[in-house]
Amino acid sequence: MSQNLYDIPVQSIDGAALKLDAFKGKVLLIVNVASKCGLTPQYEALEGLYKSKREQGLEILGFPANNFKGQEPGSDEEIKSFCSTTYDVDFPLFSKISVVGADQHPLYHTLTSTQPAATGDGPFRERLKGYGIEPNAAPDVLWNFEKFLVSKDGKVVNRFAPDVTADDPRLVEAIDAELAR
Repeated sequence: MSQNLYDIPVQSIDGAALKLDAFKGKVLLIVNVASKCGLTPQYEALEGLYKSKREQGLEILGFPANNFKGQEPGSDEEIKSFCSTTYDVDFPLFSKISVVGADQHPLYHTLTSTQPAATGDGPFRERLKGYGIEPNAAPDVLWNFEKFLVSKDGKVVNRFAPDVTADDPRLVEAIDAELAR
């Protein structure tokens, strides 16, 4: 039985200890992010999505992770500065965590065990193989910028592959459906 999402301790990028219950009643899009990835420009669309839907109750939560080819080597301070100056990120960022492996953060254990399959999985997995990278098997996170959608009552309702962008109709429709509930 996985842990209640709201009870899982996390740390803000500024070092403040908190729990996800600070976001109770909001629709959450939880994303593992990285500063030196081919998908890093997704920060821009994620921030756009946040700006357009925050008033309706959407929170985007960014969790930096250095699990994939060392693409998030920075300290929390460096990550915060990069996100702020390069992409004007205003959505909440958290302290760097591990999203796969023996040191996987409890949040990602809960997310992946609750929602083992990702919408849009396949094309990016094949691209990784084309680069000679053996992709993680489900339910593990495939790469940076994988997205988990959480309902207002804390249920993990969907998961999207790394290359499903913030403006992808599948993601936007799923968010809108949760916001309307």
